[in-house]
Amino acid sequence: MRSMKALNQIALSMLDLVAVREGGSVADALDISLRTARHVESLGFTRYWLAEHHNMAGIASSATAVLVGHIAGGTTRIRVGSGGVMLPNHAPLVVAEAFGTLAELYPGRIDLGLGRAPGTDGLTMRALRRDRIEREEDFPRDVAELQQLLAAPQPGQKLIAMPGAGTNVPIWLLGSSLFSARLAAERGLPYAFASHFAPRLLLQALDVYRSNFRPSEQLAKPYAIVGVPLIAAPTDEEADFLASSTYRRVLGILRGDRRRLQPPEENFMANLHPEERAAIGDFLGAAVIGSPDSVRTGFTRLAEATDADEFMLVSDVFDADLRLRALDIAAQVCKA
Repeated sequence: MRSMKALNQIALSMLDLVAVREGGSVADALDISLRTARHVESLGFTRYWLAEHHNMAGIASSATAVLVGHIAGGTTRIRVGSGGVMLPNHAPLVVAEAFGTLAELYPGRIDLGLGRAPGTDGLTMRALRRDRIEREEDFPRDVAELQQLLAAPQPGQKLIAMPGAGTNVPIWLLGSSLFSARLAAERGLPYAFASHFAPRLLLQALDVYRSNFRPSEQLAKPYAIVGVPLIAAPTDEEADFLASSTYRRVLGILRGDRRRLQPPEENFMANLHPEERAAIGDFLGAAVIGSPDSVRTGFTRLAEATDADEFMLVSDVFDADLRLRALDIAAQVCKA
């Protein structure tokens, strides 16, 4: 029987969508992102990832590799990476050269998380991919090509990523279904499940990943990250109030009405239809919201259910200072 890790054995990390707040600018969002990265580095977080999204008014992380360099350049220790680069949007060689360059600039600190979703709407996907039609076999093939391009060149290899070759940038597979769980297991790669927005298959995916894992040169045993939406405050009441910014963002996603991150609103959920509340609840099924005691309870529940090696926190608190406070609470809970 698998024994549950204590909270102080679970690494904490951060996934940043670089939210553009109502009344703020993209430059403000980028400044908040760097400030947050420096703060969680001081708290001892393991990594800081940025997610690729396109054509979304409230998210400024479309040029993901550029942002990885910006955050890595403004920090000193924390690992920085993509959570993830949406590989079907890019040629593997371009990704290998970009992240190979980052690895040369910031040795031992760069992660390359890969997803297979478009990270956008259909129109933008076509603009990114032109006439390319993705097939199921494309993603495994492209992952293999990236692995080869980032490894030491083999005798006779004609296509060389320069920079990139020999950097061995760690590749992570990301997913919200079972496909990437199986592929990560087959390739012996670390795996991150996107339970911060799609928690329904979390436990099943982790079981598939662990049950089918094959050791590799990169990884001897399974390593799993779980995405966790986090809103923490001194009291449950304040945390629930601050969480209304997240509830508003989720409702906008469900309605196809994506906006900038909105300020919190009193009694937001109470004014919704029951179906809308249920849909938001499903979306945020892995969320941990509340006071320090509630955060401890939520983290413990997730640890028991998932045996995660790492929690990847997503915190959409509108006030940047209160967001840092929420991350302080998470760190204190896990160190206690």
